[in-house]
Amino acid sequence: MSLNIVLIEPEIPNNTGNIGRLALASGSTLHLVKPFGFEIDDKRLKRAGLDYWQHLNVIYYENIDDFFEKNRDTKMVFLSSHGTKNHWDINFVENMFLVFGKESVGLPKTIIEKHNSDLFKIPLYNESIRSLNLANAVGIIVYEGLRQLN
Repeated sequence: MSLNIVLIEPEIPNNTGNIGRLALASGSTLHLVKPFGFEIDDKRLKRAGLDYWQHLNVIYYENIDDFFEKNRDTKMVFLSSHGTKNHWDINFVENMFLVFGKESVGLPKTIIEKHNSDLFKIPLYNESIRSLNLANAVGIIVYEGLRQLN
């Protein structure tokens, strides 16, 4: 069982560190797309990822175009509060790429428009909240995927 967690231009090192830890725990590969809102050797990233970062399978990309070029023949789903389908409607497959946007604005509009048919959301049951913390959202999606694949 394997999934790919993709973070497009992550901004908060603690989130990325926690997601790295989750990737390792779930047997997933972490894909990080630059630019980052922090240095990759940031102490907060390392603290959140603890001493697990060295064991993590992480792939870095220079930009969004680099990511899509290198992964053009893969099955991807995109997670956004702008999605109209709920995450439990994702038909997870082995090695699927789960693509998340940056904390402040989510996925770029160009990605949302181009991949609208593969755009999913985690439902929120209170209109006072716009979105979940990125690390929490990734955890929800990854473990739903593992549940389905198991």
